Amino acid sequence: MSPGARTKGEVRRLLRAQRRALAASRDLASDGAALAHALLADPPPGWPGARSGTRPGTPTTVLSYESLPHEPPTEAVNSALQAAGHRVLVPITLPDMRLDWCDLADPERTPLGIDTPTGADLVLTPALAVDTTGTRLGQGGGCYDRVLPMLAEGAPFVVLLHPGELTDEALPADPHDVPVHLVLTADGLTRIA
Repeated sequence: MSPGARTKGEVRRLLRAQRRALAASRDLASDGAALAHALLADPPPGWPGARSGTRPGTPTTVLSYESLPHEPPTEAVNSALQAAGHRVLVPITLPDMRLDWCDLADPERTPLGIDTPTGADLVLTPALAVDTTGTRLGQGGGCYDRVLPMLAEGAPFVVLLHPGELTDEALPADPHDVPVHLVLTADGLTRIA
């Protein structure tokens, strides 16, 4: 049975097992540094925080997240963004699976509200995989399915993956899924047509 004929739940189970094996084989500290370098050296199109020649970008608000052990590591990415003057916000998962947000620099983790994504200039999102048509398969809670439609028009969002998790095999999709145009791995930024 091809991945496209499987349910999302079946594909998620397969991808989680593959991710655990992949993460165990990688130097995650090096991957984190490579992700940070790639994001700032080859920034997403449309992000006003991008450097222009020798000039730093405009300070922006970036929605990111704090990675789990098997996910592509975000600590170096978040630190590099903060060092470059950007405000980095990370999610607080609410009981109903909506996301509130807090400033990563705020030790109190003060909630900023579920409508925070409307003011984001760049969004870094997790996923288990993305296919070459731009279908993103997340963890299944629907958290980012609620966030992505809230973004301002033109605000780029980038999915962070391990190398090898951008696949040629079709992933199952629903009509509400927002197509992905940018994937960042330790190997660099990939634009999906």
